[in-house]
Amino acid sequence: MNPIILLHEHFKVNLEPPLKFLTLLLGSGLGSGYFPIASGTAGSFVALLIWLVLPEMTPLVQITFIIIAFLIGIPICTVMENRYGHDPKQAVWDEFAGQWTALLLLPKTFPIIAASFLIFRVLDIWKPYPARASQDLPGGWGIMVDDLIVGIYTCLLLHLYLYIF
Repeated sequence: MNPIILLHEHFKVNLEPPLKFLTLLLGSGLGSGYFPIASGTAGSFVALLIWLVLPEMTPLVQITFIIIAFLIGIPICTVMENRYGHDPKQAVWDEFAGQWTALLLLPKTFPIIAASFLIFRVLDIWKPYPARASQDLPGGWGIMVDDLIVGIYTCLLLHLYLYIF
């Protein structure tokens, strides 16, 4: 059987209360997913604020941080989907991982951070290929992968801009 489907089925089980609370807290982006309008934008903004207060990281640490955020996001977003339905607005951990990907190896300057936020949000709404198609993946995979793709696109655009200018 497909390992992605097995992982998805594994996280359909009920979680114990402390783990359930932590999962919902992270899955909702520290509660930003419950913002009444534009929860994805709220989640991206909170992720951006977290990135700003993190200490300077080496490239390897940044990449490791993003990989861990992505990998823990798959089961977390699967739980969120099981609780709220397909790709729920409350699940914004994908915006966290995607926004952090968009900021990978970029300078922490206001113009770059603002551009990263705006480009990421536009691309996340537009979902250029293959981001939209990736949403058909089961459970947390479908929630996480499109934001990873959009984060990579944003990061590449900003690195290209910095290289040219």
